[in-house]
This record gives sequence, C-alpha cells and structure tokens, in this order.
Amino acid sequence: MTWIDLLLFFVLFVLFIYIFASVRITSLHKAYLVFHFTMMLWPFCQFAIKMTDDPGVQLFYVKLAFIDSVLLAIGWLLFTILLTSTSHHLRKKNALILYTLAALIILGVIVNPNESFVLPMHGGYIERTYGPIFWLLIIYLTSVVAISLHIIYSALVSNTTQRIKKQVAHVLKGVLVLAAFVLLDVFLNVVLFKSQPVIPGMTSLGILISAIFFVIAIHRDKIFDLVTIAHQDIIDTITQGILVLDDNETVVEINRSLSPKINLQIGDHFDVSTLTPMEQTVSAFRLFLHTYLNQPMERTEVEVFYTSLHAYINITAAPIVVGEIMVGRILTFQDRSELHRLIAETNHQNEILQERNLALIEIQNELSQTNQKLKRMAITDSLTGCYNRHYLTQHLEHEIIENMKFKQPFAIILLDIDFFKTVNDNYGHLVGDVVICSTVEVIKQSLRETDILARYGGEEFIVYLPNTNHTQANRWAEHIKFMIEANKVHVDDIAHSVSITVSMGLLSINNFAEQYTESPTNQLSDLFESVDKALYQAKNAGRNQIVESIR
Repeated sequence: MTWIDLLLFFVLFVLFIYIFASVRITSLHKAYLVFHFTMMLWPFCQFAIKMTDDPGVQLFYVKLAFIDSVLLAIGWLLFTILLTSTSHHLRKKNALILYTLAALIILGVIVNPNESFVLPMHGGYIERTYGPIFWLLIIYLTSVVAISLHIIYSALVSNTTQRIKKQVAHVLKGVLVLAAFVLLDVFLNVVLFKSQPVIPGMTSLGILISAIFFVIAIHRDKIFDLVTIAHQDIIDTITQGILVLDDNETVVEINRSLSPKINLQIGDHFDVSTLTPMEQTVSAFRLFLHTYLNQPMERTEVEVFYTSLHAYINITAAPIVVGEIMVGRILTFQDRSELHRLIAETNHQNEILQERNLALIEIQNELSQTNQKLKRMAITDSLTGCYNRHYLTQHLEHEIIENMKFKQPFAIILLDIDFFKTVNDNYGHLVGDVVICSTVEVIKQSLRETDILARYGGEEFIVYLPNTNHTQANRWAEHIKFMIEANKVHVDDIAHSVSITVSMGLLSINNFAEQYTESPTNQLSDLFESVDKALYQAKNAGRNQIVESIR
C-alpha cells in the first residue's frame, strides 16, 4: 500500500510537470515557479521533522530538506540568469559542472555513507550533528551564491540593463538576505550548537523575506502579467474597497466592495477632500491630505473614525508609476472596526487577567508566608522561639556522621534551671515563662552563629557546639553559666528582680580512634544519655556547677 501512495505521488508530480511545461508563460515564469516550489519545500520539511517521533521518517525529511536546498540553489541561479538576460552563463560546460556537482552531493545526502552527512542525537534527528558531506553542501551553496552575486553585479554595472536595474537590485537584496540568514543559521545552530540553544526558523525566515524581494522584482518588471489575466475577478472579490484614478484624478476602476459606499462611478472626477471627516478635525487626515496633494509620488496612509459610519476606515493612497512617471493612483479603503473591537476586547481581557494574576500572586505570597510560618512552627519551640528537640535530633544525626567522617571535635551542653519549680510556686507560671525566655535570650547572646540552642524539655535546654574541642567547650560552658547567673529578670508584677542559676552537663567528643558501627540515631541516643548523666551528677553535687564527660 505504501508503494501505491508513492506511485500516486509520482503520477501527480508528472501531471504537474506536464501542465507546467505546456502552459503559455515565459521562461522566467517557469524558473520562478520551480524556485518558489523549492522555497516552499524547506519550511515544510523542517515542520515535518518535528511532527514525528520515528527516526526513519525524521531522517527522510532531513535528507529531503537538504536535497531541496541544492535544488533551491540551482533554481536561484537559473532565476538570476534569466532575470538579468545573461543566458551565456548557461553554456553546456558550465551547466554540466553545476549539475554534476549537485547530483554528487544529492547522492551523498541520500546514501549518507557511514553517517558522513548527518548523525542523530538522543535517538532521533530533531537534534543532530553533521559530517563532511554537509560541509561540502555548504561550500557548494556558498559557491552558487558567489556566482549569483557576480552575475547580479555585472548586470547592475552594465549599460545594457537599464530597464531592469531596479528589479535586479531587489533580487540582490533577496539574495543577500537569504545568504545572510542561511550563514547565520549554520553558524549559530551548527557551529555553536553545543554552546547555545537552537534558534529555529532562521533559514525559513530568510527564504520568506527573499521571496518577497523576488516577487517585487517580477511584479515591477511586469513579466508575470497575472493581474491582467484575472483582473476583474480578483479586484471584485477583495473585501477592501479599491479606487483606481488616472493622472487627472478621474475614476478608471472601482470594485464592488467600494461602489455601494461611495457616490462615484467610472469616469467621475475624484476630489480627495470629500473624504475629510465631517464630525471633527483630524490632524492625521490633514497630514494625509497634504502629502496626497503636494507629494503625489509618495505613498500615504491614514486611519480615521467616521461617526456617521460608526467605523474605523484605513485609507491608503499610492502612486502608479511607469518609467518613473506617475500615470495614476490607487486608493484602498479597509474597515478596521472589527480589529479595533478585538483590540479593545483583548485589552479588557488583559486587564482582567492582570487583576487575576495580581490576586493569584498575592495568594501565592500569603501561602508562601504561611508555609514559612508552618515550617518555623514545626522546628521551633512556641514559647522561647529557639529550636525544639525534634529539629535538634534530626540535625545532629547528620552532624554526627560528618564529624566522625572528618574527625571534627564537637561538644554538647545540657543545662537545667536550678529550683525552677520554686520560681513557679512563688511567682506563678507566667513569671516562670518570663524567666525561661530571659534565660534563652542570655544563652543566645553567648553563642556563636554556628551553635545551636534547643529546648530539651521543660526548663532543660541543650546547646550543640560544632568544631569545638574540650578546652573551648569548657570555656563556653563557664561563660554561659556566668552570664545566666549575672542576669536579673525584671517582672512588672513583683517588686524585685529574679535571679537563677543553672546546672550543666558537658560532653566533649575529641577522641575519634573508636570506630562507631551503630546507626546515627543510636549514637545520638548514647550521647544524650552521657550528657544527661553528667547533668544528673551536677544536680546531685549541689547544683550551679558543671560536670564534664569527655570522649
């Protein structure tokens, strides 16, 4: 069944060639149709490559695209030669070399021996790398460009081409634009492929812009007189109003879209001032009118809102020039009311979307702040604001592994407020909370940024001192104990200040000769048990002192 489809394709292609060869049009017309067909094929292949996941189908379209580029180059050269009337460049020897090189490159692209033309990436050809045959193809295309530019330059400096110099100049622009886009595409998307993302559509855009230049050249040279073939049908099917005037401002053509809206017939004299909006003075229209009357060779355009019609009308006036002589004008009238309505509606929708986006952003910010608060609540003590026991446990499990691995000394201080029950009994629990919070602030001021303070439970607090040896840990413990004892807690409800002391258990880990085989959780439990025993000894020994446990 696949071969039947392929056979039908070739039959249709043969019919196209037959019609193409038999119609009564110029050689330039035929060359351009081939050229235009190849221009259409490149963006189609680029689109088709990305529309399938089958590497085989992708490779087919990649090959077809670059075969098309060779055909495009040949069509390009033929079109240039025919437009400049320099057919002597098509000698048999030159043509044989041109076509032989093209055939060899196309064969290399089709066969792709040892993937010397293109190699797939990531299992497909959407992203790909190129081999030496690709660079031979690029050299061939560059050579064709150079030949075309030489032919165009020769035509421009020759005295025998005065009639078509403007058209050739447009072709030169098209050639330069297409060459620039192709070379830029190769440089950015092939040479710099690994250093930056691929920029799609560059060659296709160059083809489009160059095609516009070529069409302008052909149209101005009046070789394709397609307007004459179907002039009346085309002009009457256009939705825009069209008014054609001769050099005396006499109407010579008016299409069906405009005739019901303007009181003019063929043969009437046209007065441009009748288009002036009666409802208001429009400065833009005054500029249009000034250009129309005083600079007839200039194209001018204006858009005016006519209250009587409830419509925005775009008016364009352009000269009709033959041999640098103005022989008339063409005016077009386009109703842009629907466009303005769509723009207004779009702006309104954009405003609504912006308001919704702002509301969503505000909600998102609130959710983010709430999440941050929840995270803080999950790891901090609600009364003191310092970390809770759960957070410290999770943090120390990781820290123990790192400290043991890199043999970094550390210390843990477990402290308990002495006779805290007496404070609660004498002054109440509210005063007790004030004492706890004040004690926490004193401890925080005594610690480094890398140290961690957590509430262990009730009036017990634990301090983790990373990168701290035995001597340093002892000094920090003495300093904390001194600062707490010197702290005077002032409470508004009682006449005097409250002072407290603390008992401390200090555990210093300095010896790493022992190999720990237990899990971090078991090791942490063992450390907590050791420092808890040291605190218990400090309390039994009379409180307000430090008992040290060293490992």
